[in-house]
Amino acid sequence: MRSVSNRTRIGLLAAFTAFSAVLSTGSAAAATELNGDWAPFDRCPVDAPAMLAADGITDIATCISSSSVTGSITLGKSVVPTGNSDLQLGVIQHNNGTSTLVAPPEGALTADPAVVPGGLLGLMCPSAIPFVTAICRQLTDNNLNRITATIEPAGAPRDFNMVAAFSTGEPILTIPVRIHLRNPFLGDKCYIGTTANPVLLKPQNLNAPSLSLQRFAADGTRDDDEGEMGRYTFAGADQGDATFAVPGASGCGAGLLDWAVNLKTGLPSAAGKNSVKLNDTSTYFGSPYDPAGLAPNEGRKLSEFWHSAVR
Repeated sequence: MRSVSNRTRIGLLAAFTAFSAVLSTGSAAAATELNGDWAPFDRCPVDAPAMLAADGITDIATCISSSSVTGSITLGKSVVPTGNSDLQLGVIQHNNGTSTLVAPPEGALTADPAVVPGGLLGLMCPSAIPFVTAICRQLTDNNLNRITATIEPAGAPRDFNMVAAFSTGEPILTIPVRIHLRNPFLGDKCYIGTTANPVLLKPQNLNAPSLSLQRFAADGTRDDDEGEMGRYTFAGADQGDATFAVPGASGCGAGLLDWAVNLKTGLPSAAGKNSVKLNDTSTYFGSPYDPAGLAPNEGRKLSEFWHSAVR
């Protein structure tokens, strides 16, 4: 690992990923099982060309993993709990203080779909509109009533504030997202927010995480004295935002049910009436303990170490 200044950079990146884990692009994918302290990094893109090219001096390849079991997002009058979520990224730290993020082949973000409480019955029924009433009569089947919600990226993150990542109450960055609602009657193109008009999340630390350092051998076995790898663990931090506005729904039931979704959920909803929170995150940042000692092949050695830990 590098000096204290690089530890600071590690903490900044970890704070960012801790919040970002609430953003889901689908159900958690099967991952490689890794030994010991490598275990949290089972989707790290160690074989990506940009990661392999890191020399350990001007560029350092590292792995980030962040996960949470519970959380919630409030949109207008609706509160949706979130389940298991996992974010993993490769990070290339440059010697000018900037960083490049590298996503795994299947995408950086995976999570269990969130179930909307009450389903379609809670979203639209009862109704005096004949078209909607006809749908309500069919919702005795739980599969027809069930709605799942997935938060998806709707643009590139921006406005990264490195200082805010170690403090509380200051936005760390801006993340454009949209919420994908799925149900047989709503169809597969029902969204709250769009790529052109996204929900803009500006996460901040609600409390400071605890920090610990583990040192381990290339294959993941704990070795506090001579391990080739180092891992920072950030635990116990909640992340959230209550400043974003939420636009109305679109594409629900080929557009015929947009108004029904908006009416029951209270959308569009102005800033200050919505919130997101991710509870008790666990974030890990792993890199060679002495990157410069592996120059000019630090990235290739990271990949070699990772593969040696595969069970």
